[in-house]
Amino acid sequence: MCRAFDLSRSGFYAWRKRPESRRAAANRKLLVEIKAIHQKSRQTYGSPRVHVELQDKGILCSCNRTARLMQQADVRAVVRRRYLHTTDSKHDYPVAPNILERNFTVHGPDRVWLTDITYVPTEEGWLYLGGVMDLYSRRIIGWAMSNRIDRNLTRDALLMALGRRQPAAGLLHHSDRGSQYACHDYQKLLSSKGMVCSMSRKGEPYDNAAMESFFRTLKVELVYRNRFRYREEARTALVEYIELFYNQQRRHSALGYLSPAEYERQQKTA
Repeated sequence: MCRAFDLSRSGFYAWRKRPESRRAAANRKLLVEIKAIHQKSRQTYGSPRVHVELQDKGILCSCNRTARLMQQADVRAVVRRRYLHTTDSKHDYPVAPNILERNFTVHGPDRVWLTDITYVPTEEGWLYLGGVMDLYSRRIIGWAMSNRIDRNLTRDALLMALGRRQPAAGLLHHSDRGSQYACHDYQKLLSSKGMVCSMSRKGEPYDNAAMESFFRTLKVELVYRNRFRYREEARTALVEYIELFYNQQRRHSALGYLSPAEYERQQKTA
């Protein structure tokens, strides 16, 4: 090896005996912290979120240094897959206009709620998940699961959100134009609570971008990394991810790298 690299044998043995530099020792210790944070995040955090976690722990280092060490150690966030969106918009129910108009900046809680449906594969068949998000904090405040994608799924998710938050009249409720949201029963529930209905335009998933983003994150960080045998197994994993990890722990770039729950707590005391 020494001949191949044009080095002297004495120089090689001297290098082996040389003590570890301060920088190398510091990087080695820092990498231990980085790997621990990465594992705690379920291997979902890239360098920006890992860097914020390090800062919160009082560990001073730059974001570039964090990224470099993660790259050298092959510590990386899970990769996103293509997300397919399906909406049952072939119905005769009235469709509401797009009042939200991609204005995703909200200045208080329970002013804009977003809702949508996604699906999770299991060996028993599909498990459908309906969710409701408070756009202000990106917190999932209501959810429901079923082996059927119908109006009961969306209604149950909304009822959970209403039971938890009890918003004032005038809240803007935004969804796609699927039959589960446009049907008379669902619209009657919205009207009884004084909600204003808004729907995405046809074929425009970015009209509900924040909710779509949550489902993409859910798929990448949980669903694509697991093979569920039973629907009940998937249900348990989804509840744990939503309530314990996403709402309480996962740092959100749109919230200054705070979790939804922490963002709400800080805004209440501000």
